[in-house]
Amino acid sequence: MKNISNELKIHLSGEVTTIATCWKVTRRDAVVLAFTNHDENLNIDSINYLANSGFTSSAIVSDNNLAVDNLEIEGILDSSLISEQDILAGRYDFAEIEVFIVNYQDLSQGKLVLRNGWFGEIKQEGGKFSAEMRGISEKLSHVIGEVYSPSCRVKLGSTKCGIDLSTFRVSGALTGIVSRRVCSDSSRSESAGHFNEGKITFTSGNNIGLEMEVKSYSSSGEIEFVLPIAFDMNIGDAYDLDVGCDKSFETCKSRFNNAVNFRGEPHVPGMDVILRTAGTRK
Repeated sequence: MKNISNELKIHLSGEVTTIATCWKVTRRDAVVLAFTNHDENLNIDSINYLANSGFTSSAIVSDNNLAVDNLEIEGILDSSLISEQDILAGRYDFAEIEVFIVNYQDLSQGKLVLRNGWFGEIKQEGGKFSAEMRGISEKLSHVIGEVYSPSCRVKLGSTKCGIDLSTFRVSGALTGIVSRRVCSDSSRSESAGHFNEGKITFTSGNNIGLEMEVKSYSSSGEIEFVLPIAFDMNIGDAYDLDVGCDKSFETCKSRFNNAVNFRGEPHVPGMDVILRTAGTRK
């Protein structure tokens, strides 16, 4: 059931309405962006909703069968509002979004919220972007529970893992730049692969505060990312580097001394053993 004031309800039931749709996006870093499809800016709850945003949305479908919410938001990439670099940097990943309508002739009537949710997959092409909106019902599609697997099922550093990542974190500064995907620190002395599947976090420079998963690390100190970082790196940029984990029992035991918390079944027979056993029974 949606909450709506009597005044707005009466207005919506009339023959002529003066309705505007508004979108409020709240990023995880607490930055708030607000837009409306009205031809003038609207001030709602002390937030200025911009009219020149180029925002549109698909039709909003509501039903009672607990299906995943159906809504897609589209907008124009504007360097002063939403930039391609910010999207690539992940600043809009899982941003909270609220879509509602108001009577722009009388904002005191309140608003009718159409959807609350979070950004899902974001695509960009030809100077515009589109983002699917995921509501609460989307969480019902997640698998709950665990299945048997030879590799560990939990994230390194999580509560179930029990490892304090800060004790395996190193800091440094870049001494070489190849591209937005490859950089190096010649002062590193760890063995090759030590930071594979780990994470780098920049603490200075153009990418300050941004994180990226490490694809590979060589003994010469070269670091390759899974994806290009959003902004150009420079020599001297400071970083924190977290060790990686390939989810194997051997790594858990030898690198972290954490075999007691290993969340996998490394000794469970694989499909090859099952098929071989089934063949001998014929």
